[in-house]
Amino acid sequence: MEQNNLKLKAEANNYPSLQLSDRHLCDLELIFNGGFDPLIGFMSQNDYDSVVSDMRLSDGSLWPMPITLDVDDKFAFKISNTPKIALRDKEGFILAILKIEDIWKPNLEFEAQSVFGTLDTKHPGVHYLLNTSNKNYIGGKIEKISTPRHYDFKDLRHTPDELKSIFKKNKWDKVIAFQTRNPIHKAHFELTTKAMKELNANLLIHPVVGMTKPGDVNHFTRARCYKHIMKEYPKNSAFLSLLPLAMRMGGPRETLLHAKIRKNYGCTHLIVGRDHAGPGLDSNNKPFYEPYEAQDILKSYQDELGIEMVPFKFMVFVPQSDAFKAIDDVNQDEEYKTLSGTELRQLLDKGKGIPEWFTFKSVAHELERSNPPLARRGLTIFFTGLSGSGKSTLANGLVTRFLEEGSRSVTLLDGDIVRTNLSSELGFSKEHRSINIKRIGYVASEITKNGGIAICAPIAPYEQDRKINRKIISKEGGYIEIFVNTPLEKCEERDSKGLYVLAREGKIKEFTGISDPYEEPMDAEIVINSSGKSPDILVNEIYEKIVNMGFIEEDK
Repeated sequence: MEQNNLKLKAEANNYPSLQLSDRHLCDLELIFNGGFDPLIGFMSQNDYDSVVSDMRLSDGSLWPMPITLDVDDKFAFKISNTPKIALRDKEGFILAILKIEDIWKPNLEFEAQSVFGTLDTKHPGVHYLLNTSNKNYIGGKIEKISTPRHYDFKDLRHTPDELKSIFKKNKWDKVIAFQTRNPIHKAHFELTTKAMKELNANLLIHPVVGMTKPGDVNHFTRARCYKHIMKEYPKNSAFLSLLPLAMRMGGPRETLLHAKIRKNYGCTHLIVGRDHAGPGLDSNNKPFYEPYEAQDILKSYQDELGIEMVPFKFMVFVPQSDAFKAIDDVNQDEEYKTLSGTELRQLLDKGKGIPEWFTFKSVAHELERSNPPLARRGLTIFFTGLSGSGKSTLANGLVTRFLEEGSRSVTLLDGDIVRTNLSSELGFSKEHRSINIKRIGYVASEITKNGGIAICAPIAPYEQDRKINRKIISKEGGYIEIFVNTPLEKCEERDSKGLYVLAREGKIKEFTGISDPYEEPMDAEIVINSSGKSPDILVNEIYEKIVNMGFIEEDK
């Protein structure tokens, strides 16, 4: 086997290389280990077309979701006459050789509508397809060289064959899979133990640790929570294993995929609850899918899939009986309690305790440890506005206020400072401006991740660049965008360097506000005009707003 891998590696060096995204790596691992059986590569056009339209591979077997490899136009053109490509991870290690069968441009809107039932980009799967993915697909069989590397929780990662062997060794004839992308709380514990008793079966807790819904608890925290919860189940009744799946949040269709995967992992049953694999609300504040639509579709295909659905309705806590009940089983005269994900996050943000009825103390401790109150988390404050708008003055003033407050370290990433120390080789083209903002975002995200405060004050004229930074930084802590909306004429009046004059004379090209556009922010948390008040007053106003948002503890 090793000799063959060395031969394939040597062969792979002769082919163009493609660095795989996180989604591709998840898909590749499940192709490798049999979790995606019968797939033996990324889908060809025939399989893709059939799956999108009919939820079946071209041979007629049931398969609900496209598993595709997307590439940009440049790479697609580069390999147009190439029989094979090498697939690499982000570190450059060769994982596989793909034998190219098809290269084509899919109709992404048709795929989104068919697979997800909507073109609303608030749906994460649709957003990825229409705004993030590349516009070409490559299909073909895979020759494995090396499995994607994991450095975390190695004892909790198992292939389908490994899990089947464990089940056989333990003489588990019936295994219920519990799919989750969230920490397990008391309601989940009650419904899983109930399922085990009713079916006289064992339980596989099989959480997704690939890509999940934006804003979900990170998988490191979740895995620690799962380890705690395992101690609550009777000995030898349940098993924990992590699933490297990139979720599409595809609701009913994705539920079928989850069932297919769990069948491949040796399970006989799958718990499907309310809005399984659903992304929540659409742009009109309505659910993308009906609450039990996923249950209905799996019920109709479970015989063909060879795995039985275990349906569960939404569980609520009834104080009167000190127990959890399905919402439909609650009597009219009974009060009940629920706690949504949003409400849980609000409790954590404010540093308030998680109710004991809701979760186990060990899980609560883990969540509180990983999600301290806003006032103790890292924070990025991102000023944006025209040259001369007052960004630097306000940023410097705010730095001083935070230093006076003294709870966290503070770093100033002013436009001129960054240009001098981080981006001195860059010009002012659109491409170079974007690179500069990306660098600021990366440094700010590291500061935020480590609990500090980053105060940024570049011009940042393009909305897309600011959105990318918001997305990256928000994963690590707080993010506040401040739009200094000072009129252009006022900015020109303040121009001590004479830059606007030179720009209007055509001596400075691509100058923001004159010969290059400034795209006003669409979702800034704070909007101010620096032309009517003193900097001291404005700094105080900004600081108070940040205090009111919960990012600074008020003096008691």
